[in-house]
Amino acid sequence: MKKRILILNGSPKRDESDTMHLTRAFLAGLREVADAEETLLHVIDQHIEYCTGCFACKRNGGACIHEDDMANILREILSSDILLFSFPLYCYSMPAPLKALLDRTMPLSSMAMQKVGERYEHPCQHDFSQLKYVMICGCGFPNAKHNFEPVVMQFQQMFGEADSTILTVPESPMFNAPEAEPATKPYLELVRQAGREYAQTGAIAQETMDKLKIPMIPEDVYAAICNGEA
Repeated sequence: MKKRILILNGSPKRDESDTMHLTRAFLAGLREVADAEETLLHVIDQHIEYCTGCFACKRNGGACIHEDDMANILREILSSDILLFSFPLYCYSMPAPLKALLDRTMPLSSMAMQKVGERYEHPCQHDFSQLKYVMICGCGFPNAKHNFEPVVMQFQQMFGEADSTILTVPESPMFNAPEAEPATKPYLELVRQAGREYAQTGAIAQETMDKLKIPMIPEDVYAAICNGEA
């Protein structure tokens, strides 16, 4: 069965995003195994007003007060099987246009509250139980620790650990540096393998994840290059 994948590219650099190199490799691997229909949205190009917190959408069946591109985006979300969020790390979170889009998904839930486990949630106004969520996030620092933790926690809080697959990659500006290809090419092949595994099992094998956590080049070497010291 064909899988519908909605790719939300949160980078203002659009196709030139460092992180999109990772996303394209992941999707290439997925396509080797699964029949997929992909829709790519550069969020920066969408007209998305800020949520005002009026909650009209939660009281009137999901209609928002704003007339912009979000209605079409919500329809795309509801008709997808996989939401793939591709974005660079901004201030330990996601770029503002992507956060604005997520804020505007309020119409998907109602004003009521229900307790699920140890927390309260708003029940859904629409059925999107088929959705799975993938986050691919790159950053310019040489190390992963003390960088990605806030956005990983946010993503898991929004979509649940069971339905979320998360790939975080430091040193990501290397993907736009042709001279770094001896290091980036084998790494992107690992990401491609991760895409194949995800298509087969709905998850990335722990062995592959462990390999993806190894820096492409030593942290101190990367930092020295970025600082013009090498």
